[in-house]
Amino acid sequence: MRRLPDQARRRFRARVSGDPTGAPAWVRSIATVGEGPGWFEPDGVVWRVHGDLSTLVGGVAALLGQAAHPLALAGVQGHSAYEQDPWQRLAGTARWLVVSTFGSAQLAEREALRVRTMHGRVRGSDGRGRAYAASDPELLRWVHLAFTDAFLAAQQAVGHDLAGRFGPRWPDAYVADWARSARALGARDLPATEAELAEALAAYRPVLEPVPADLRAFLHAPPGLAEVEQRFYAGLAAGAGLLVSPVVAPFAGVPGRAARGVREQVRLRRTRWQLRALQLALGPYSPSEEAARYRLGHAPAPAWAADAPAQPAA
Repeated sequence: MRRLPDQARRRFRARVSGDPTGAPAWVRSIATVGEGPGWFEPDGVVWRVHGDLSTLVGGVAALLGQAAHPLALAGVQGHSAYEQDPWQRLAGTARWLVVSTFGSAQLAEREALRVRTMHGRVRGSDGRGRAYAASDPELLRWVHLAFTDAFLAAQQAVGHDLAGRFGPRWPDAYVADWARSARALGARDLPATEAELAEALAAYRPVLEPVPADLRAFLHAPPGLAEVEQRFYAGLAAGAGLLVSPVVAPFAGVPGRAARGVREQVRLRRTRWQLRALQLALGPYSPSEEAARYRLGHAPAPAWAADAPAQPAA
């Protein structure tokens, strides 16, 4: 398959990163700040899950799941401009994910401090007068659980098979390793296995509420996409609806993982093909992973390094 023209490839990178070059300052910092490995083993299970394009599907599933907690939803609605600029919101979430995954320990600690500081300003009450604070360890725990479950499910369903590289228990390793990032933000009592993750999610069932219909519609068809992007995104969103935890799916208004008949399997296969085609077009590594490999001396300077000088990450 021919690689995408440079213009289309750059457009995709710019869309998901929030920067015209596809490599914003915080990506460039992965290459330049600190030395040696970061929180996670290079080419280890966290690198491989977060470096897989299945994260595009897992991200949608995670947002659907996280919004089922009314206080998590209230925090986003009260302190985010996601409706006006959804792609900037996406870039903000991606920043935490990729910096903590691929950055040096020094950079990851700096990023954790930035996020904790931001969380300290996110507090208030929802429409029923229930108080929330983004720094609440229990709310942080929910966000982490929904995120981890969605990204794990996406890797298993539409990502590359990791069993040959890490063995059949790789999901347990991912759950245990990725918990480090949530602990750095203040979350506690985190699961260390796939089974514990499922149990922890189930315990939240009594506090979950239906995700508002307008938010579900927004996540299934966000504004600002060109026609070809809309078609591509629709396939990802359809796949994401089949990955949400059975505990959360009824509240999110999606079939979830309990629905795995022939039609659902075909839908997931199509999503997998979409991601494989995109991977062939984009190349094996994201700009963030390219930056990490350069920092570690495993690869030459990324092509984007010539586009603009490195900038300090705010």
